[in-house]
Amino acid sequence: MSVAAPWDAERAREIIAAHLGLEGPALPILHALQHEFGHVPEAAVPQLAEALNISRAEMHGVVTFYHDFKREPQGRHVLKICRAESCQSMGAEKMARDFLARLKLDWGETTPDGALTVEAIYCLGLCSHSPSAMYDKEPIGRVDGVRLDELAEEAKSA
Repeated sequence: MSVAAPWDAERAREIIAAHLGLEGPALPILHALQHEFGHVPEAAVPQLAEALNISRAEMHGVVTFYHDFKREPQGRHVLKICRAESCQSMGAEKMARDFLARLKLDWGETTPDGALTVEAIYCLGLCSHSPSAMYDKEPIGRVDGVRLDELAEEAKSA
């Protein structure tokens, strides 16, 4: 994964200005901010609200409505574990619960060393290979607790 840039208000203004001419620019701007900074910093919300001539509350509502926009920086690696029905039927819920307990994390949290963020995802389309996960955008079928632990170790060393 790429390393995100530290927050820079001037850079945020440049990103916003570069996308203002688009039709419906809010989402493209949010994606660009997240790409640059690794998340949508709280400080960006008032800048974006002013540029779009909407209230901060409205902009906050847009950011929080979409689950893909992160409010805090993520780990250097992201592991998404499927929680959809097929994976549930193959034991994914217990597997994930046990894995999170081993890491002392809850869904959406990042390890203290910043190596790994663990998120829920609802269907990767790998139902015939349940349970499934995605590690840094690479799908993994027939995942088990051992494989999850290996991925956590890999995240630490990478």
